[in-house]
Amino acid sequence: MFKSLCNFDPVIAQLIINETERQADTVNLIASENFISEAVLAAQGSILSNKYSEGYPGDRYYGGCLYYDAVEREAIDRAKHLFSCDHANLQPHSGSQANMAVYFSALKYGDTIMGMSLSQGGHLTHGSPRNFSGKQYNILSYSVNRDTELLDYDEIEAMAEKNRPRLIVAGATVYPREIDFSRFRKIADRAGALLMVDMAHIAGLVAAGVHMNPCPHADFVSSSTHKTLRGPRGGMVLCRSEWAKKLNSAIFPGLQGGPLMHIIAAKAVAFREAMTEDFRTYARQIVRNAKTLARCLAAHGFRLVSGGTDSHLMLIDLTPKKVTGLEAQQALEEAGIVTNRNSIPFDTLGPKIGSGIRLGTPAITTRGMKEREMELIADYIAFVLEKIGDQRARSAVREKVHELCGHFPLYEQKLLVQRGICESRREDPMITF
Repeated sequence: MFKSLCNFDPVIAQLIINETERQADTVNLIASENFISEAVLAAQGSILSNKYSEGYPGDRYYGGCLYYDAVEREAIDRAKHLFSCDHANLQPHSGSQANMAVYFSALKYGDTIMGMSLSQGGHLTHGSPRNFSGKQYNILSYSVNRDTELLDYDEIEAMAEKNRPRLIVAGATVYPREIDFSRFRKIADRAGALLMVDMAHIAGLVAAGVHMNPCPHADFVSSSTHKTLRGPRGGMVLCRSEWAKKLNSAIFPGLQGGPLMHIIAAKAVAFREAMTEDFRTYARQIVRNAKTLARCLAAHGFRLVSGGTDSHLMLIDLTPKKVTGLEAQQALEEAGIVTNRNSIPFDTLGPKIGSGIRLGTPAITTRGMKEREMELIADYIAFVLEKIGDQRARSAVREKVHELCGHFPLYEQKLLVQRGICESRREDPMITF
C-alpha cells in the first residue's frame, strides 16, 4: 500500500517518512501519546474503511454488514471482559465525543455537572466555559488542595452535598496521583448524583490492574483508546446495563452517523494486546519509569506538583527555575525531547505559556526504555533547562538523544522499506497544482 502512495503522491509519502523519522529520533514524553503496534496499524489501515455501517450489530441501515457486525461484536466482548463492565459502546470517534455521549444520555440542558477545573488538571469537556460542556450545562468546578496539591475528598463531598449536582465527573488530564473512585461513589451517593469517570489517561493502567478499576463504582466510564491503552485514536463509553439503550441512542443517531469500523477493528486488536501478560508488564514499567524520572528530576532541584507521581505522568513546576513552560517546551524540543507546556494548580500565567511542563512515560516505555534511561533523560532535561539560553547545550543533548533512540528502534523495518520504495520511485517530491 505504501508503494502505491509513493507512486501517486510522493509529497505526502515523503512527509509520512519524515514524521516516522521524527518519532524514531526523539524522546516522546507527552503523557497522552503512545506508539501503537504494527498489528493495530494494520487493522486501522484495512479495507474496513470502505463502507458505511450506521446502526449497531444486527440492526444496520445498510446492507453488506455481516463481517462488520462480527468485528464490532468481538470488540465489544473484549472491552467488556477487559474492564469488567456491563455494556460497551466503541463508536465514539474521540474521548471528547464519548463524554458528550454520556451527557446526552443522562442530562438535560442546564443540568448541573461537577467536575475538575481545567486549570487544576481537568479536561475541557469537564466544564470549561469555552467547551460545549460549559456552554450547555451549569458547571461547578472542584480543585486540588492549595497546600498538598491533592484532591481533597472531604471538600469535594461538602461541595456536592451543598449543590446536589445531577452528575459528578471524576478523572483528569494532569493529575499525577491515583484517584479513589470508591470514595467518589460514596460522594455521589450522598449527593444523589450520577458518577461518571473519565479514565482516558489511565485506561491502560486500569486494564493491567495497576490502577483501581472505575467500572464497579461508576454509572458511566468514558475513555479515549490511545494514551496508556496503546490503541488507535478514538473513544469508548462503558456503562451499567440500565443506561445501555440511552447511551446507544445518544451516540447514534444522536451524535454521529456511520462508525469508523476500521478504527473499531483496531480497538479490538488493542484490547487483545491489553489482555496479555506482556501488556501488564509494560503497564507496571510505565509507572516504575515515571517514579524514577520524577525522583531523578527532584534530585536535580525540580519541584514536582504534589511531590511525585503514582501513575504515568508528572507535572513539573518551573517557577523556581525562572523558566516558563513554553520556553521549556521549545528548548527541549530543539534538544530532541518532546513535551508539552502546562498550567500548574493556581497558575498565574495563561495556558498558552504556563508555569510547568507535563511529562509522561507511556511512549518511551513502549520503546523498551527502563529505569537507567529515565536517569539519563532526567540528566538531559536538567542540562537543557539549567542552560535555557545556550544553543550549544541543546545541540549537545540532541546528539545524546539521537544516540539513545538508536538503541530503541521504532518501526525500524517499516521505515527502511518505506524509504527504499519512495527513493527508488520518485524523481521530484514537489508537485505544483
